[in-house]
Amino acid sequence: MNSEKNITSKSYAESGVDVQAGYDAVRLMKEHIARTKINGVCSDIGGFGGLFALPEGLKAPVLVSGTDGVGTKLKIAFTLDKHDSIGIDCVAMCVNDVLCSGAKPLFFLDYVAVGKNYPEKVASIVSGVAEGCVQAECALIGGETAEMPGFYPEDEYDLAGFCVGVVEREKILDSNKVTAGDVIIALPSSGVHSNGFSLVRKIFAGHDMKQYVSELAKTLGEELLTPTKIYVRDVLRVISRVKSIAHITGGGFYENIPRAIPDKLTAKIELAKIKTPEIFNLIMKTGNLELDEMFHVFNMGVGMTLITSQEHADSITNEIAGSYIIGEIVNHNQEGGILLC
Repeated sequence: MNSEKNITSKSYAESGVDVQAGYDAVRLMKEHIARTKINGVCSDIGGFGGLFALPEGLKAPVLVSGTDGVGTKLKIAFTLDKHDSIGIDCVAMCVNDVLCSGAKPLFFLDYVAVGKNYPEKVASIVSGVAEGCVQAECALIGGETAEMPGFYPEDEYDLAGFCVGVVEREKILDSNKVTAGDVIIALPSSGVHSNGFSLVRKIFAGHDMKQYVSELAKTLGEELLTPTKIYVRDVLRVISRVKSIAHITGGGFYENIPRAIPDKLTAKIELAKIKTPEIFNLIMKTGNLELDEMFHVFNMGVGMTLITSQEHADSITNEIAGSYIIGEIVNHNQEGGILLC
């Protein structure tokens, strides 16, 4: 995000880059960024780097970083010309990953690359990023808006982000502490989140995103644009009772849950216990997909899983609204580390 100035370049503008539009975008987004300011922020938007001071009182702080983008879910935003919530997805994909180490997110930076800089649209995108940071209780301390004519179509853009969190070294979550008999707790997703959209878009190609779908009680576009849920506040309240966490993103259950347990153990999931939103049934039916394939691609209504001992399972589910037990860790030698039954 460049500092606000009143400088123009005729030649640069003729090549497709409007410098003044960049300054206008920064001016419009400042009010959104201000919402995210927390203790530790040491700089204002406009410098060459964002400054953040580590919280005091930490004995052996370890920084945990994560980066991600929104992916082709952006195409749904383009179709509906709705850009004020997609930034939440960008933040969520990063902070939820950082959370899996037991870390508290501290700050976030975004990168918006546009075919043409429409300041109001850019500000709308950043308003979503700011809202995601508010939900994650971290600060938006910087970023970059790049106008790239000829690289992106004028009405399209890409969005990515980078998050840094902190955790005491002795409190880093370690999957090797997971043992047979531990309980797997599901935290509900808000829908498809931000993964599998290349398949989703192929399945619904030709469908009117603005058409009301009775099974969903909303339009298809509204459902698919539902922002990824941010789990930071809920999980940090119970983190001392959690052994391991899996963020269910690309690759679904099969790829992500085994990452949170030792190789010698298996996560046994009871399919009958999973509360799957209607959108996934619609995807499976419309795309003529097998149930096993759905669990290979989508979160199926479970955005994150927590693994804990049996003694802490009930207290966690009582404290996190909507959470519930879906399985346990077993000694069964299942290839891939997961057994859906």
